[in-house]
Amino acid sequence: MPKIPWIAVETPTTPEVQCMASRLQVKSLRDVPGFLIASMALWRQARRSPGAVGVALDAELFKGTFWTYSAWTDKAAIYAYAGAEPHKSTIERKRKVMKEATFTFFSAPAAELPMSWDEVRRRIAAQSEADRSAHRPPQ
Repeated sequence: MPKIPWIAVETPTTPEVQCMASRLQVKSLRDVPGFLIASMALWRQARRSPGAVGVALDAELFKGTFWTYSAWTDKAAIYAYAGAEPHKSTIERKRKVMKEATFTFFSAPAAELPMSWDEVRRRIAAQSEADRSAHRPPQ
């Protein structure tokens, strides 16, 4: 808890949407309350952002893990949200309390929204493995 289920913001006007999903882990459980407050503020910002199609958030508070999932009309809308306040400065501040972060971006059929959390987590896990593989020295 808390798990905020998918909230549709805008009806997609194209057959495909751009999605962004993330897993964010804090270094210490002491960091969870502040990270949760910040996450809720950014979730509210996403809901009001131009191009947002839908948003969801899942926080495993006792594990210090936060999951996000959002769909957008296009990549430009995702980048505009990420570069706008309060997102921009919040991410800069919270980066120092994060142990690990994985982000994945992908296209999805608008008719299949929302994806299940199982599918979102599968995609994040695949991205995390790809990121680790990219940083392993050649054998």
